[in-house]
Amino acid sequence: MQILAVDDDPIILELLEQFVLAIGGHEVTTAESGMAALELLDGDESGSFDCFLLDIQMPGMDGIELTRKIRDIARFADTPILMLTAMTDKRYIDAAFAAGATDYVTKPFEVSELKARITLVEGLVEARQSRTQKILATQSAPSEGNTIELYEPISIYDVDNVIEYMAMENYVSQLSRNALFGSTAFAFTIRGIETFYAEMTAFEFFSLVSDVAEVISDTLEGRQFLMSYAGNGTYVCITESGWRPESRKVMDAVNLSLATTELFDNKGNRVEPRVSAGDAVRLIWKAGSSVMEAVSTAHASAEAAAAEHEYNKRDFWHLGQTA
Repeated sequence: MQILAVDDDPIILELLEQFVLAIGGHEVTTAESGMAALELLDGDESGSFDCFLLDIQMPGMDGIELTRKIRDIARFADTPILMLTAMTDKRYIDAAFAAGATDYVTKPFEVSELKARITLVEGLVEARQSRTQKILATQSAPSEGNTIELYEPISIYDVDNVIEYMAMENYVSQLSRNALFGSTAFAFTIRGIETFYAEMTAFEFFSLVSDVAEVISDTLEGRQFLMSYAGNGTYVCITESGWRPESRKVMDAVNLSLATTELFDNKGNRVEPRVSAGDAVRLIWKAGSSVMEAVSTAHASAEAAAAEHEYNKRDFWHLGQTA
């Protein structure tokens, strides 16, 4: 892989070069500031960088702002960004992932840890190239059949507080190493997602997933949260600042917004998605794998709620039930 490392400390950059050399199979380009990095990217028209290693605290432009600017460059929208930083305060972790970071590694780190993270990135690069090609194909040929897998996560762009699913997993992992006071996981699932998937082209399905994400994000505006599309019509959310949502109220608010939002398929037909919300699961006092288990519980709860709603619609004895 071609890696761009950005840090204002030349000693750190030299160490990174030596670390990556020890790992083998990769080439490193270095920059000592955010502006220097952007100048390199301006000259990288082919998008040859496969991974970024960014420090946070740098003069002029910090690594979080640099992350935002990198994500604004279309050819690097999916490129893995690893924050390598001494900043362990949760507000930096939250801000980094919200800006588009893929992972977060705190200094000092061992070469074995960096090797493990970069090895994961290699797999990410290959998988994302395949998914990106599918998404680009849907945008250039929207009339073709569905080439997106129903159960695979989809990258959603330009929606506030929405991050990739692997970044969400890494964010939760970081939470498990820090204080979890006030963190809560919950999820939404689009009702009847299998029907939407079966009847839509890939472009229509991608648009549906993106539009619903934007409605959810707008509904949660004013709250501190991160959200990711996990596949199968499900959006996983992690909220902060002690807010534990009342699932029914939040679901009703999202569905009210969906009802007043005009969404259409390629033929001009109105699309009217609705969501079900699962149980809110507090992450307090949890650590390690139990944190991801709590997130999985919230995920499964939303899908079960959506499935129950669809079942009740078909059940004669529940014809009088309200949505």
